[in-house]
Amino acid sequence: MEISTSNITLFAAILLIGLVAGLCFTWGNAVTPGVGQLEDMGYLQSFQKMNRSIENPLFFAVFFGSFLVGIVTVITNRAISPTHFWLVLAAMAIYFFGVVLVTIMGNVPLNQILDKTDLVNSTSEQLRTLRETFERPWNQFHSIRMVAATISFAMLVIAAIGK
Repeated sequence: MEISTSNITLFAAILLIGLVAGLCFTWGNAVTPGVGQLEDMGYLQSFQKMNRSIENPLFFAVFFGSFLVGIVTVITNRAISPTHFWLVLAAMAIYFFGVVLVTIMGNVPLNQILDKTDLVNSTSEQLRTLRETFERPWNQFHSIRMVAATISFAMLVIAAIGK
C-alpha cells in the first residue's frame, strides 16, 4: 500500500473509529453489566463519576476527531473507485447517525439529568425512579452506538483491504 493522502486518512479513520468501537464494546460488555449489579445509589454514583471522568481532552479528541477525520477520508477517497467511495461514505454515515448523533441526542441528555441530581440528598424512591428513567434508555442508546461503531469500523477495514 502506497503512502498517499487517501491511505493516511483511511488509516487514521480506522484507528480512531476502532478506538471508539473498542470503548463502546468494553463499556457495553463489562462496565454497564458490572455497575448494573449495584444498588441504586452505587449505580447512580458510579455513572456520575464515570461520565465526569470520560469528559476529558483525549476522549473528545478521539470521539470527535474520528468523525472529522472520517469526513476528510470521504473526500480524499472519492476518486478511488465507486465501490470504495460508497463503502467509506456509508461507514461514515453509520458512524455519524449511529454514534455521534445518538450520543449527542440520547446519552448526553440522560447524563446531564444524572449529573444535575443531588444523589446524597435524594430519597430511596427518588433514586429508584431516577435509575428507572436512566438505565434502560441509556443502555439502549449505547447498544446502538456499539453496533454502529463496530459496523463502521468493519466497513472501513473492508475498504482498506479492497483498495
